[in-house]
Amino acid sequence: MNTGRALVLFSGGQDSTTCLAWALTRFDRVETLGFDYGQRHDAELDCRMTVRSRITALQPDWARRLGDDHLLDAGVLKRLGASAMTDDVAIALQEDGVPNTFVPGRNLLFFTLAAALAYRRGLDVLVGGMSQTDYSGYPDCRDNTLKALQVALSLGTDRPLRIETPLMWLDKADTWDLARQLGGAALVDLVRAETHTCYLNQRDRLHDWGYGCGRCPACELRARGYRQWAARRAPA
Repeated sequence: MNTGRALVLFSGGQDSTTCLAWALTRFDRVETLGFDYGQRHDAELDCRMTVRSRITALQPDWARRLGDDHLLDAGVLKRLGASAMTDDVAIALQEDGVPNTFVPGRNLLFFTLAAALAYRRGLDVLVGGMSQTDYSGYPDCRDNTLKALQVALSLGTDRPLRIETPLMWLDKADTWDLARQLGGAALVDLVRAETHTCYLNQRDRLHDWGYGCGRCPACELRARGYRQWAARRAPA
């Protein structure tokens, strides 16, 4: 176990919950940070506290290691311009080929605010659930982007900050499997039933892979990954 102190960007979704479990197995102190930026899928903000309270029961040391939670207002992202993530518009590809669910600068702002909070809290590792394997074309999820940002934030705070992205080279099936490795069936069940990913904010039906509309890109990715993972584990 690394004895450092980590701050997990924790939305209440599948990826950030898996990253929270990952951090709890590695760092002696773990705090969480969420953002309210006017997202359509604001059900995730309600899920955050449920997941936090229940994840500590899964491993004996996790309750001791899990520290404070923080929620920051990042509503400026919504005011900068419309996207399908923040406004009631149909999800589609933009002319540049990037989905209109992309919120320009979101991860850059999130990590910048996280670095400022980490500075104040004496934390030295920032953990995010970005993945270049399943990143939907978002440029601020790329490994090179976050490596460059790590350098900038360390220089800008004059402290060595490390950005960890444990899902960077995993697809969604791998992410389900990582949850199983970290917390067994109990963590998989927690991810399935208590996290939120659906862009359209629907939580009226529990599928085998979790709650959601089943049609938006986030639901399709999550469902496909779950079924691929389940097929891998099925008896030959």
